[in-house]
This record gives sequence, structure tokens and C-alpha cells, in this order.
Amino acid sequence: MNKAAIVVGRRLGELIIVFLGVTLLIYLMVFALPGDPIKALGGDRPLTDSVVHALRAKYHLDEPFFEQYLRYLWGLLHGDFGVDFNDESVASQMASRWPVTITLALTAWVIEMIFGVGLGVISALRRGSFADQAILIFTIVIGGIPVFVIGVASQLVFSVRLHWFPVAGIVYGWPKSYILPAVVIAIFGLAAVSRLTRTSMIETLGSDHIRAVRARGLPPARIVGVHAMRSSLIPTATYLATDLGYLMGGTVIIEGIFNIPGVGNLLFQAIRTHEGPTVVGVSTALILIFLVTSVLVDLLHAALDPRVRRR
Repeated sequence: MNKAAIVVGRRLGELIIVFLGVTLLIYLMVFALPGDPIKALGGDRPLTDSVVHALRAKYHLDEPFFEQYLRYLWGLLHGDFGVDFNDESVASQMASRWPVTITLALTAWVIEMIFGVGLGVISALRRGSFADQAILIFTIVIGGIPVFVIGVASQLVFSVRLHWFPVAGIVYGWPKSYILPAVVIAIFGLAAVSRLTRTSMIETLGSDHIRAVRARGLPPARIVGVHAMRSSLIPTATYLATDLGYLMGGTVIIEGIFNIPGVGNLLFQAIRTHEGPTVVGVSTALILIFLVTSVLVDLLHAALDPRVRRR
């Protein structure tokens, strides 16, 4: 059998195993929460027992847990992410919000890529200098602060006090509405990208290939911009490709803080209102995106690096 086919089959098998394990765990955690979501539908006016039994049967909540889970998996095979307790399709709710989440995630990804690679290159070229130490301290400190702390603090400073950006929601279009939350999301990946780029660049600059290029008398700008960057950015590019899947899921907290009407905000609101089907459906979609992205990156890496194919 072709080695490429073996690699693809192995990656797909791993994807299926991880997907089943993670979705089962999420499904179990959501539906093991205390309280009865059906009784909560009545609000201040309790539902009669007959209505409760009828609704539980309608949403299959009277079935054993694994029957519910298998029913959910069967629906996923047909593109059905379920319905919430208001009979609204989870897939249709997500469809109207995906453009917002994708725009936010891509904006954060571009910011992370540009500034992360830039800081990493500067740090590598000025290894041991004040600039290198300052960038290292910045990335360590920023990586240790919870995302919701930075989100709320930036909202108070740049939106409430300085009025540079909208406090919440989408008000003035793409630039004003997305930049601040995208920067908050990008900060954490930016720290990892800069450190990875710095390490890779330092190793590349000390390699025999770069020594040979220097011996040919090429100008420093060409050595760094063409030869060193081409080799050192391969691991960074792999990380950035994988991180795009993380960013799609990482928008949940930020969309909740900034009240941005994306898929993350839908999940945030569903958790608050105990809408189990919506929580499971949105979580499943985010997991699928991350897993598929990871497998595509692995396959691309295997195609580009023969050493990976031989593992």
C-alpha cells in the first residue's frame, strides 16, 4: 500500500477516535448537569406533569444516556446538529453567526502572524540585547494573564475611557468592531509565535547553509530575508496553520465579553441558559473544525518533510 495512503488512513483514524471521545465527554458533562431543562422552560409558571413528560419524550430525554448520544451521532452523519428546547435548529443558528466568528478569527490570525513573526525575527537578530530581553519578558508576562482579564481590562481602557472602539457589539463595521477583540485573542498566540520564530531563526542563522551563503558575499538583508526566513519559518507556519483551529474556539470568551454575535457568543449564551443541545451542537462544530485543521496540517507537513512520512 502507498505510504501516503497509510498516513492519510492513520490520521483519519485518529481523528475519528478523538472526535468520538471528546463529543462523548461533552455530551456527558452537559446532560449530567443538575436541574431539569424542561421544567425550566416554564419559568415562573411550573409546567404540569403531563406537559413535562410529553416534552421529555419529544426531545428524547426519557431515553438512556447512550441511546441519546447514539441518536445524536446518527443525526450528525446527516448534517443535523440537533434542535434546542425552542424547536430552533442549532445548525441554522450557527449559520447566521459563522461569518462574524470567521472574520474575528481571521483578523486575530493575521495580527498574530504579522506581529508574532516580526517580534521573533527582531529578537533573534538582536539576541541578548535589551530588545530581545524586553520581548521575552513581554511574551512571558502576557502569556500568564487570563484572557478574560485582558479582555475586560482592554474594554474598560480603550472602549469605556478612551472611546477608541465600540464597547460591545458590531456598531461601526469591520475596523472598529473587530480590531480590539481580535487583538485580545491574538496576544496569546502572538507570544508563542514570537518565541518559536526566535528559536528557529537562531538555529537557522547558525547552520552550515547560512555560513555558506555568507561566504558567497551576499548582503545581510538578502541572507536574512530570503535564505534564513525561508528555512526558519517552516515550523512557525505549521503552528500558525494549527492555531487557526484554536482561534475559532478561542473566540467564545471574547465574543461573550464584547457581546459580538458570533458562534462563540451563541455557545456562551447557551451555557448561561442551560441549552444543552445548543452547547453540544456548537462544541461539536468547533471540535470538527479544529480536528480537520490539525489533520490537514499533519498531512501537509508529511508531504513536505520526508522524515515525517517515514515515522
